[in-house]
Amino acid sequence: MINKVELNDINASSISVIMVSYMTGPALFEAIKHVILDTKISELIIIDNGNPEQVREKLFLLVKSYGHIKVKTGHGNIGFSKGCNYGAKVASGNYLLFLNPDALITKNSATKLMNLGKNLKRPWITGGKLINSRGEEQRGSRRGEVTLFSSLLTVLHLGKKTIHQENNPLPNGAIPCSAVSGALLMIDKSSFQIINGFDEDFFLHVEDLDICKRAIKKGGDVYFLPNATAMHYGATSDIVKIKVELQKLNGFKKYFIKHRKYKLEIILIYISLPFMALYFLYKATFSSDKKI
Repeated sequence: MINKVELNDINASSISVIMVSYMTGPALFEAIKHVILDTKISELIIIDNGNPEQVREKLFLLVKSYGHIKVKTGHGNIGFSKGCNYGAKVASGNYLLFLNPDALITKNSATKLMNLGKNLKRPWITGGKLINSRGEEQRGSRRGEVTLFSSLLTVLHLGKKTIHQENNPLPNGAIPCSAVSGALLMIDKSSFQIINGFDEDFFLHVEDLDICKRAIKKGGDVYFLPNATAMHYGATSDIVKIKVELQKLNGFKKYFIKHRKYKLEIILIYISLPFMALYFLYKATFSSDKKI
């Protein structure tokens, strides 16, 4: 975890988009194009955690063509959370939009998320609606409270309420929720500093649940805005799926331990780990579902 988020020259209402990319594939340049088309976005920072040389060459050509694009490379695969913190450190905007490199943001969505945040209690976080290529809401855009117990009930289909809310009726406006997706997540720099950025112990996945949980624990607001949207491909990185699922397992283990309410709960967490491992192994082997 970072000790301090350094604030560069902060512009009062400027938006910096931060993309962390690792072997993303062609979707990366589609995502960049959609950011460029939104003239309300002041800056795009691409953290290159590891892309082929030909991709980096294309990225640097974009830097030459567009003065508001920055590419940071040469640091290796430092993980998603650390990459986000790196991007926040070099960002000049006062509003940080963390956007997946395979998410095509709709014009003015960044501004909508910013304007919503201006009316919320710090440390605040806002998130938008992720949709698939068919226009359907994806899992993860809005979530109920994620605990060991709520997660087990969801996986085992033992309760009417689940942590997933994508099948609930879409609200007419902004609503508070327990967590939004890190694929389309906005926060202002002051809030980011209050909660000390992303926890770098989370290498890949679950970092969004953690940062939302910490914002709420600090007395802040986390809101979902349905009319701020991005089309999210999902699972575009050229990574063996079992490795991704193992990262999710490790992330959830850390999350449950970190945010447990009772000391003895850690015993239940470790008892549950083998079953969690089987679940993620099943998803990696048989499931076509790309989201937890």
